[in-house]
Amino acid sequence: MMQGPDIGKAIFEHTSDSHVVELPFGLGEWHLPTGWHLGSLDVSPTKHAVFMVLAAVLVFLTIRIAGRQVQARHRAGKAPGGFGGAIEAIVLFVRNDVAIANIGHGGERFAPYILTLFFFILYCNLFGLLPWGSTPTGNLAVTGALALTAFLTVEISGYLALGPKGYLKTIVFVPPGMTGIGAVLMALIMTPIEIIGKLVKPFALTLRLFANMTAGHFVILALLGLIFIFSSWTVAAGSVAFVVFMMLLELLVAFLQAYIFALLTSVFIGMMQHAH
Repeated sequence: MMQGPDIGKAIFEHTSDSHVVELPFGLGEWHLPTGWHLGSLDVSPTKHAVFMVLAAVLVFLTIRIAGRQVQARHRAGKAPGGFGGAIEAIVLFVRNDVAIANIGHGGERFAPYILTLFFFILYCNLFGLLPWGSTPTGNLAVTGALALTAFLTVEISGYLALGPKGYLKTIVFVPPGMTGIGAVLMALIMTPIEIIGKLVKPFALTLRLFANMTAGHFVILALLGLIFIFSSWTVAAGSVAFVVFMMLLELLVAFLQAYIFALLTSVFIGMMQHAH
């Protein structure tokens, strides 16, 4: 009796990290080198690392090429158009309506960081929609590292903006006007809550991006697996229809999650910058 493919194994192999990169157009597989160690830490390149490097290169090329096109159009006395105009529209939206609008005064200083987050996460998300691609943002280590950069940016910039005394007030909270034993008790109660609140923000950023980018791939691959399980043309037609719908939804989610990560990071920076 012939045994069908192991759908569960295929799903986990597609969504997990590995040392093998599937090449496009049926060119085979690229087996990445292993055995690279930094002390006891394994630093061998992985599939997700390769796609992160590719995403970083594409972010640079996107902004570089679009910027040159916009400059050339301006020198010719023309309005931006084509690829450069589209990227400029996205950059202006993220800069003005996401970064500056939510950070407030001084938000333009953080706009390059927010834009980098948006485009890098977007490319990482979109890679997962390619047949041979992989989603680095479906890796907790990647989303955790992105959230860590946001956490450090929020806290360090907040410390510099508020000063030692002002920053301490974001941890040891006492309601204005309260003094004496009441103030001491309130500080003892609220300080752990404020510390937990600081740690919850990057944790929420990590899980939200990871869960959203992983869940869609699980659903798509599970629907495709129904074709092999039931071996029916009716089931195949229904599965393909749902997969096409889910792929379009995942395309929307790829943009949406990049936007949400950039938006929440901007909100957190703004809350800290203007904590007073």
